[in-house]
Amino acid sequence: MLHAVIMAGGSGTRFWPASRKLMPKQLLALSGDRTMIQSTLDRLGDAVPPERQLILTNQLLVDSVRAQLPDVPPDNVVGEPCKRDTAPCIGLAAAMVHHLDPDGTMVVMPSDHVIASPKKFQSAILSGKKLIDEDPARIVTFGITPTYAAESFGYVQRGDPIEADGVSAFKVERFREKPDRATAEDYVAAGTYYWNSGIFLWRAKTILDALRSSTPELHRHITEIAKAMGTQNYDSTLETEFTAIEGISIDYAVMEKYPNVVMIEAPFPWDDLGSWQALARLHEPDEHGNTVVGSHVGIDTRGTIVHSQPGHTIVTIDVEDLIVVQTPDATLVAPKRAEERVREVVKALEQQERTELL
Repeated sequence: MLHAVIMAGGSGTRFWPASRKLMPKQLLALSGDRTMIQSTLDRLGDAVPPERQLILTNQLLVDSVRAQLPDVPPDNVVGEPCKRDTAPCIGLAAAMVHHLDPDGTMVVMPSDHVIASPKKFQSAILSGKKLIDEDPARIVTFGITPTYAAESFGYVQRGDPIEADGVSAFKVERFREKPDRATAEDYVAAGTYYWNSGIFLWRAKTILDALRSSTPELHRHITEIAKAMGTQNYDSTLETEFTAIEGISIDYAVMEKYPNVVMIEAPFPWDDLGSWQALARLHEPDEHGNTVVGSHVGIDTRGTIVHSQPGHTIVTIDVEDLIVVQTPDATLVAPKRAEERVREVVKALEQQERTELL
C-alpha cells in the first residue's frame, strides 16, 4: 500500500516575524486560504487516505498540527524528541510504516512546498509507485525543470531515459549541492540538470536497508525504536534512542550514494516557499513590481514585498526592493538582498532571551 510521510518539523526562521517556534511557516497560510501543511495533505486527494498519512513534527507542535488536520488519526502525528535532520526523521517514519505494512511504499514530502496542480501531482506519484512495483529496490525522486539559475536549490543530473507510465523518467547520474551563480547558470544551460524537489518514493524496507548500509549507527538506533513499537516502553525508547542519533540529511546519508535512483521529470508546477521573496512568485505583482499581501499604500514604491495583518495598513514612500512584514508584536524592514540575514535576527533574539518574539 501507499503511505504518505510529511516532514513538518522545520522552524521557518527566514519567515520571521510571521513564523515563530509555536507557529512556524508550515502552520501559516502564506500562499492561500489553507495553511502550508493543510495544502500538503490536500494535494494527496484520494491517492493516500488519512489513516495512511503520517506527519513527523517536533513535540512542541503536535497539538497544533493535530488541530489543523482533524481527519488524520491523532497517533499519526508524531513528535520527534529533538531536531535531527531528515535522515533520522525518514528512518523513524520508515520503521513505523514497515511495522504496520512490511511491503509498504512511502511518498515522502516536506510540508512547505507549493504545488498548483494536485491531479498532476497524484498521477505522478502513482506513476512512481509503478516504477517501484516493477523494481522494489528502486528509489524514485522528482526533478523540477529549472526556470532560472537558482543558488538556493540542490540539483539532480539526469542520465539515460527509462520506460515509465505517463511520465518522463531517467536514471540519476548524480546529485549536486547548492551551487554558486556561475555553476547554476552552467547547469541550466546544459539542459540535463533539475532542481532537487526533496520529494521521494521508496519501499519502507528499501530505505531502511539503505540506511543500514550507509549509516549503520543511525540504523541501529532506529532498530531499537522499532523493537519497542507497540510496547509500554516505546515512548522512553524513542526519547533515548532518537536523541542519541547524529543528525544528517537524507541526501548525504543515502541519495548521493545509492546506485538505483530514478528521477521523474515533475509534470506539476512546484515552488519551495523558502523565504519572503517567494511570495513574489505566488502573488501577482502590481504595475510597480510590488507584491502585497494585506493592506498597503505605496508612493513611489517599487519592487517591494509587503505582508501585513488584517486591520493594519502599511505605507511606504520612495522605497525600492524592500521586505516589509508586520505582525501584532514585531515589524521587519529589510532590503531584499539581505533576506538571508533574517535568521540572524532570530539568533540575536535568542541571545537577548527575547522569548516572547521567538
